[in-house]
Amino acid sequence: MSSTHRYTLTISCPDRAGIIAAVSGFIAQHGGFIVEASYHTEQEASRFFMRQEIRADSLPFDANEFRHRFAPLAQEFGMDWQLADSAQKKRLVILVSKQDHCLNDLLHRWRSGELQVDIPCVISNHEDLRSFVEWHGIPFVHIDMQDKAAAFELIAARFEQYRGDCMVLARFMQILPPALCRRFPGRVINIHHSFLPSFVGAKPYHQAYLRGVKLIGATCHYVTEELDAGPIIEQDTVRIDHGDTVDDLVRYGRDIEKTVLSRGLRYHVEDRVLVCGNKTIVFR
Repeated sequence: MSSTHRYTLTISCPDRAGIIAAVSGFIAQHGGFIVEASYHTEQEASRFFMRQEIRADSLPFDANEFRHRFAPLAQEFGMDWQLADSAQKKRLVILVSKQDHCLNDLLHRWRSGELQVDIPCVISNHEDLRSFVEWHGIPFVHIDMQDKAAAFELIAARFEQYRGDCMVLARFMQILPPALCRRFPGRVINIHHSFLPSFVGAKPYHQAYLRGVKLIGATCHYVTEELDAGPIIEQDTVRIDHGDTVDDLVRYGRDIEKTVLSRGLRYHVEDRVLVCGNKTIVFR
């Protein structure tokens, strides 16, 4: 994402003529300079999706005034919309268990500036990664999972306490309860170590090995009440053969998991993902 201060306008609405002209005309009317624009129509749903990046310094007002002035137009077209300000970094609360490869990759990208976010805390049901997280100057919160209902209530409370925008399950080996999924719709992202919808649930690499598949993969998706069935953001695969063991599959999979999670998370952070039912439109 460019370091230039930008506003990102994302829109979903019933498809009809004149949407692009109306939105572009509103921006042009105020001298706005569009630096990136993407459009898509879901034919079966008759729904239109739009993403536009606007150079903030080309407008005579700030983001709040933009929202105020744009609201009547949005109402006219029945839009679900939001305006994101690149000056306000999204706050990621990361959940992890014992495996650190995804966490390590995200923290590296964060430290290097590749992932433009704030990470106010890391939550874990184990103490193993405390020193690693605290070395990065990030608060580490340990939550015991013996009483799962109480633990998930505490996780939700910490997420809100730290003003999290997105909860990232970076190999957090616990199933989130339906109530928590309903509480934060579209704000919880998981990396599943399988090319969904194949091999949901536990030990997907073992399932893949027993099935004798020739491709394994990883899936970054939004978390919903149905296990491993939320809208898919990003996926990738690697080819394997009959000589590979389960340990080989796990080793190959770790590399895919890291890259798929980082790509999917970047698309989300940059407001490139719009949800349509159980599908996503990803404006790469």
